[in-house]
Amino acid sequence: MRTLVIAALLVSAACSAKPAEAPAAATAKPADSQHAGITTPHGDHSPHHGGLVMMNGEVHYEVVFDQAGKHRVWFSNAVREELPASIASDVIMVVSPKMGANETFALKIDDSGESWVADGHPLAGGDMVRLTYKLRGEPFEIEIPVP
Repeated sequence: MRTLVIAALLVSAACSAKPAEAPAAATAKPADSQHAGITTPHGDHSPHHGGLVMMNGEVHYEVVFDQAGKHRVWFSNAVREELPASIASDVIMVVSPKMGANETFALKIDDSGESWVADGHPLAGGDMVRLTYKLRGEPFEIEIPVP
């Protein structure tokens, strides 16, 4: 009888125990884990598209000089949420090579509406690029050395 009571108590205890919690779902590791989850303004200056990230007031812009000559400019807000390319206008790159004449590229909004793109040629290290655009109607200009 004693064995039967002990067995009943064990079964009863096992049924009333909390079920084990399911393991947390695996989450994809962000491409840039150093800046993952940063929500403070200007806390993330990592390139999301492989370019150079700079700021103009509260707006970040990322410039990518492509080896195939398809140069791009993306815009994002203070916490690096993508902004539509249409936030800017009149985006122009003037390339000043070490040798030769300046070349001007008028960028156009890509088919997705996410970035400005220039169909140019590969740039050489030491070239200078003057990037100009209007942001909310205000003109902006910066010179960027090509690495």
